[in-house]
Amino acid sequence: MRRKVLFYSYTKLTVASLLVAILCCLLAFSLKHITEYAQHFLFNEVSSRNSLLFIIFPSVGITAIYFLRKYVFRNRKNKGIKEIYTTLETRKDHLPFFKIPSHYINGFLTVIFGGSTGIEVSTVVATATVGNQAYKRGLSPLAFKKELICAGVVAGVTVLFGSAIGGWLFAMEVIAKRMQKTVIFSCTVAAILSLVFVHYFDHTFLISMPAEKWQWKAIPYMLILGVLGGLLATYFTQIVIHCKTWFAHIESNFIRVNLGAISVGVLILFFPTLYGDSYHGLASMLSSFTTTEIVTAVPVTLALLIFLKPLAASLTLGAGGDGGVFAPSIVAGAFLGILFAYLCNSYFGTEFLIINFALIGAAATLSGAIHGPCTAIFLMCSAAPNGYALIFPLAVGSLVAFLCSKVLCPYNVYSYKEA
Repeated sequence: MRRKVLFYSYTKLTVASLLVAILCCLLAFSLKHITEYAQHFLFNEVSSRNSLLFIIFPSVGITAIYFLRKYVFRNRKNKGIKEIYTTLETRKDHLPFFKIPSHYINGFLTVIFGGSTGIEVSTVVATATVGNQAYKRGLSPLAFKKELICAGVVAGVTVLFGSAIGGWLFAMEVIAKRMQKTVIFSCTVAAILSLVFVHYFDHTFLISMPAEKWQWKAIPYMLILGVLGGLLATYFTQIVIHCKTWFAHIESNFIRVNLGAISVGVLILFFPTLYGDSYHGLASMLSSFTTTEIVTAVPVTLALLIFLKPLAASLTLGAGGDGGVFAPSIVAGAFLGILFAYLCNSYFGTEFLIINFALIGAAATLSGAIHGPCTAIFLMCSAAPNGYALIFPLAVGSLVAFLCSKVLCPYNVYSYKEA
């Protein structure tokens, strides 16, 4: 009798996980591509017509979000991944359905109008809500709430980064935070389906430049870069917290929204690389640093961008934009890795490959920011062609950054209130 009950429960969980994964793959796929298209279109239009429009563009997006929250979503707040943690703590608490369109639309508007963050956290919360709603509607046994939420997250992250292992690890390491047989099962089902979806419909890389072979003598430098990535992640975490706290004390919605958004717009005017998720700027920087001659001003600009990207992201979030630390951490960390390799090559006689250190820096900073070293390793392995050739260097950078950031700041940006 017990075997029959278990078989029935796992069968129902399998079907529910597959259904949730399909819906979340479609959600993440559509948000990813319409955001990418609209962001590039608007950026190119403004660049070719009048760059001064960059100053007001973030205000347009964040003001639209403000009115949507007030009149369409009835002033119900979005708190990002912390909402998922709250929901998982009690069986009766649920992520309401409105969070699917809310995060989908708000994440889209934030990024396409230049808000210096990404759609990753918006996607994570929206897909978690899909899983929660499936549970709420009785598509699985009552004990499997966490399982369906994590299945949705796996599918969303897999489609965004093209890494089923990375999506699986993020759900286990950052969302579930502990291993359970049923969670492992539902996440694996969702990961397999998402992997098939990505293979047939969205097999592209975040960075087009392929990773190269590395040498063991570079390990000490990778350790140093890991420490620097941990320091950068700690800086990012602290500045996000302080910006959100400071903006929360501004009573006037008009001042709060426009102060933050116009500040971001001014930064974008002088540094267009900060526009939106900045993945386009990362590609441009990689191209610049792989040419035979590098203009002197470029490394200086890159050094500034390492600190300005987290600041611009923090101002965006403080002003009311929708997003999180994924894209800013990856981009700022990659900038750090590029600059580190360039300086080593220029002054210490090394011959480091820029793309390799860009990926290590990105993995290190992401690991420190989300306190998810395993997630960071495999997401960056899938970020560029031949990325798995760097799995050991990525592991070195990620683990060192995680330990460094954990010592300096025992909480990540999603859990600081509970720390």
